[in-house]
Amino acid sequence: MIINKEIRQNDVGEIVSALFAVTRPILHGILYSVKEEVAKQAGGYENIPLFMIPRIYRPGDGDVGICFEYAVHDAINRRDTYTIDKISDAVKKYCRVPGTDLSSILFGVEKEGKISLINTSKSLLTDQSRILTGGQNQPPLLKRHINMLAAAFRRPETRIYLPFSISGLWKADLFVGNKDSDRWVGTTVKVHKGALEGAKGLRLGIIGGEHGKSDKISFDESKNLVICPMPYDQSFMEVFYNAWIIIKQLIAADMRMPRSDFLSQSHEKYIAEKVVEKREMKIVDFIQYLDAISQPELLISETEIVDSTNVDGTGASSSVTVAPIARLPLT
Repeated sequence: MIINKEIRQNDVGEIVSALFAVTRPILHGILYSVKEEVAKQAGGYENIPLFMIPRIYRPGDGDVGICFEYAVHDAINRRDTYTIDKISDAVKKYCRVPGTDLSSILFGVEKEGKISLINTSKSLLTDQSRILTGGQNQPPLLKRHINMLAAAFRRPETRIYLPFSISGLWKADLFVGNKDSDRWVGTTVKVHKGALEGAKGLRLGIIGGEHGKSDKISFDESKNLVICPMPYDQSFMEVFYNAWIIIKQLIAADMRMPRSDFLSQSHEKYIAEKVVEKREMKIVDFIQYLDAISQPELLISETEIVDSTNVDGTGASSSVTVAPIARLPLT
């Protein structure tokens, strides 16, 4: 199994280099959203050039959501200044998770039948990891149920075997909590609040904030979820959407320069020009190329080859895992 890691150390600064940094995980997501059989026909994921994206990539309604989910997970673990305090407040004050060392475990089992995103790092998921459901009983052990949750995601008939207190936990996108207490809450991540669904075992809903609107943490009684909007203006959502739009416009233009009025800002044009300039380059190589021109120490790319089995216990290795992690906590 190939694990691609995006590791962040410093805060977002100058917009061009910040956009370059965010573009890298978006390209990862788009590349590995291509079906495996299609990628094989194109020479394998590692050999697909940028100009091939419009030919083999089939946009789906859930694509931006998958990238957003990945970006939120990454923001938590890289101690993003714009988001860490807000999500930490949601977890500690509203979900009442003890501890101070906020982290995220990415639980995505072949979302939308496409990319497989999962991070069940041994350093995070331990035999003592417990999922807080808000009930009065002893919190369930997360690791003991992780295989069953993965099976429940894939096969509805297995959901009746989950304990009642976590019967809807298979809908979780992340498990967010504090490493020092080893306590976690089931978290659903959606770009739009209207897409949120409550379920047994879910406690936290992270959504994309909106321009000019409050990003105050609230509680939705109908869904029984603590709602935590990601900040927008001059913050997380603005950078994320900006990078997403640039890549989508490039794809629509066959990885050539879009019309000038489609990318009106100078920094948008600059990012697009760099992609077009390297359109013959393999996507994985281009992502490495971005290392040098991204904001220094914003994201550091690493690749690791490991032996693993699917979380459903089948023993079959997943083809690709994309897992952002934090190198060191910022103090």
